Amino acid sequence: MSTKQDQIKHWSRVEYLHETHTNPNIHIKGNTSYYSNAWTGNFEECVVRYLYGDVYSLNQWEPAWVIDQLYIGSHVCIAAEAVILMGGNNTHRSDWFSLYPFVESIVESYQSKGDTIIGDGVWIGMRAMILPGIQIGEGAIIASGAVVTKDVAPYSVVAGNPAKHIKFRFQSDTITSLLDLKIYDWDEAKFKHLQSFICGNDIERLIEEACKYEASL
Repeated sequence: MSTKQDQIKHWSRVEYLHETHTNPNIHIKGNTSYYSNAWTGNFEECVVRYLYGDVYSLNQWEPAWVIDQLYIGSHVCIAAEAVILMGGNNTHRSDWFSLYPFVESIVESYQSKGDTIIGDGVWIGMRAMILPGIQIGEGAIIASGAVVTKDVAPYSVVAGNPAKHIKFRFQSDTITSLLDLKIYDWDEAKFKHLQSFICGNDIERLIEEACKYEASL
């Protein structure tokens, strides 16, 4: 039985994906990525659409094609009512005269879009939609309401429908350094030790402190 506390809707209530995900076709890196679920149901019920592997599909049918996978990095922040659309072309062939998914040609009507990959440290805004087969680079921001139809570069900001590049968050040399540091692959002790520098924008200091840490081991 739910309590009044359970029913409170507040931005600080989140669902950590590693604790709740059950679909074998969803792959979560680490234990830090979350969905702001206070205003909706859970992540697999409300965000991920048309991905085989939920309780219903497992009990109802066997897929006749390879299932595209969903990969979510660490420290990913997903806002309420975002949608990650899976299922390839959803059996609607735009190159056929009829878009209708007739049972007689259902296998031929399906076209894979490939795996969807959401990189480390990505922030997906409220009611954004990620189309199938998209790759979102490390540290990118997907603005609220954006419809992402193309891959998104690391540490960039995209917005609109269809989503377009707005800007890069940092200078190109800083982005290169961040990618080279691979901060989201650091072990927990190193990440925690350097967290105060990660929560800043002095790349030279971050590199310096990372080198000091390694030298101290």
